[in-house]
Amino acid sequence: MQLARPISFSSPRVPSTLIVMGVSGSGKSVVGRLLADRLGGLFDDGDDYHPASNKAKMSSGTPLTDEDRWPWYETLRQRIVDMRGKTPVHVLGCSALKSAYRERLRDGDSPSEMAFVLLEGSRELIASRMGERKGHFMPLSLLESQLATLQPTPDLVRVSIDATPDEIVTRIIRQFDGLK
Repeated sequence: MQLARPISFSSPRVPSTLIVMGVSGSGKSVVGRLLADRLGGLFDDGDDYHPASNKAKMSSGTPLTDEDRWPWYETLRQRIVDMRGKTPVHVLGCSALKSAYRERLRDGDSPSEMAFVLLEGSRELIASRMGERKGHFMPLSLLESQLATLQPTPDLVRVSIDATPDEIVTRIIRQFDGLK
């Protein structure tokens, strides 16, 4: 299978920051990396910015509280600000399940500066993907709590994950280019 050719420049309709979001196992890291590559940008995995205490809590099967998350979101927001002007597109993989979390990341940015791409799929598909992962700190037992926490809002670019990663990235780019 031949992958689509990289885009050497960012489309004027693609915001400078794209947050690839969704529950664990939806493909944020795989799709986010490929999207950044295709757009000539940089990818950050939000999981890399979790403190060890958050990872340990999730590894034990305990969902994070908002109090656990706020410092992490502050760190991610600072990373977004730090990346401005350093890359044509900064793609960040982050669950961002609640509207309040997205607002914390947005911090007043306009839609032309930041957009959220929700990767969504069936519970069965996501559970299957989570079950196949090795060495990830997020256990399958927390999927239900993540699905219950997810608050879709009308501003999200919603993309189904029932395709290959390359096809998903093409779907995302088409959403921003106004193509169907």
